[in-house]
Amino acid sequence: MSPKIKIIRSAEDLFIPEEIEINLLRKGYDLIAGVDEAGRGPLAGPVVAAAVIIPRGVEFEGLADSKKLSSRKRDELFEMIIHSRAVCAVGVMDHEAIDRHNILKASLLAMRRAITSLAEAPEIVLVDGNQPVPNLNCPQITVVGGDASCACISAASIIAKVTRDRIMDKYQEMYPQYSFSVHKGYPTARHLEELKTLGPTEIHRKTFRPVEALLEKTLFEKP
Repeated sequence: MSPKIKIIRSAEDLFIPEEIEINLLRKGYDLIAGVDEAGRGPLAGPVVAAAVIIPRGVEFEGLADSKKLSSRKRDELFEMIIHSRAVCAVGVMDHEAIDRHNILKASLLAMRRAITSLAEAPEIVLVDGNQPVPNLNCPQITVVGGDASCACISAASIIAKVTRDRIMDKYQEMYPQYSFSVHKGYPTARHLEELKTLGPTEIHRKTFRPVEALLEKTLFEKP
């Protein structure tokens, strides 16, 4: 019989967000995992999630929401985190999985994959956002804005972002006509122009409206 899962959908009635980890440590939790994802908005490439457990006594100066850090600072923190005593794991769902499931479900599946891939099973999970991760066998707390207020979620956001950026850099080599190393698949003006001029690649998300509309137009215009 599977264990009863306790899901706390919001931390508002429990702790001030900045104090969640401190209070959990005081309550006796040692293995607190933060989980976050990168890549929900792009038109191409995977969504990548990361889960990170920061051991007691380990601190990383400069942790913040990965989106607010320079690429150089993210890379520095990425190396610090993965070469520390922190326990890290990633989960990746590719463009085909995103088209098959939808981006929200694919993001949550990537988060679950990251959490269940950790070398140590967490006692509790802090999830960035307001959606709980399905089918976990431990308690979880959803934290809106957690990537800016919880160290373990901030670390996870950095691992996820840097990992995904490096995947997109590899795709740049496969599709040199596109600027994936610049826009990382996000719908920038440059990417949209490339999409219009060159057409979708194999890694584009066919269910995302700009790509879907272009495919429909191409199909309609075929003689």
